[in-house]
Amino acid sequence: MTELKIQHILTLSYLLSKGAKYNYVTITTSSLGKNIKKSQQAASKHLLELEQNQFIERIISGRNLSVKITSKGYSEMVKLLSILQKSLESSHSHIDLQGTLVSGMGEGAYYMGLKGYTKQFKSKIGYIPFPGTLNVRLDKKIHQESIKQFETLDGVKINSFSDGKRTYGWVKCFNAKINNSINCELIMLERTHHDESIIELISKTCIRKSAKLKDGSKISIKVQVNS
Repeated sequence: MTELKIQHILTLSYLLSKGAKYNYVTITTSSLGKNIKKSQQAASKHLLELEQNQFIERIISGRNLSVKITSKGYSEMVKLLSILQKSLESSHSHIDLQGTLVSGMGEGAYYMGLKGYTKQFKSKIGYIPFPGTLNVRLDKKIHQESIKQFETLDGVKINSFSDGKRTYGWVKCFNAKINNSINCELIMLERTHHDESIIELISKTCIRKSAKLKDGSKISIKVQVNS
């Protein structure tokens, strides 16, 4: 059975949008090419290939070209849609990270204890975090690149605030799990002294003690993301 090529899918999609499932629609190869971002010659070739493989029927009358999608062509598009839907529905809703536990600079305990943050943590993630953050160095490039996605993801927003003397930046929280056992939040900070290879985690309890971790421990993190 002949398989649809990418250029054929683009052409059939355009024809469907014009009503060619049930009707012969009049088109020009120049307009088709413009809409699928191909040359007029390429568009003409796509139509010829689709006709040869019985995905469309063409009627040429003088300079007028009318096209209708066959039941075979429509069936192939439905199959493609089904495959795409299954793939999208079964896609993972989490991001996997791996790294090494390292010591921070001791600032996490101070910031996590600020009232402007603790009140919001309590109301938005359901608890006041243990003072301090767990710092993890992402050793592999693939994980350092993966973390950049969180810049555009929503997460739970802890708003910035001012105590009258200085302004403290916002924090975004993403529900996560360490080593498939300990619940926590990956936090993204508006302001940080760490480079992009370091991520910070917060939890209800001291993660180091509950997970029996120490500097140099290798850990895995599964971060939930909204679909």
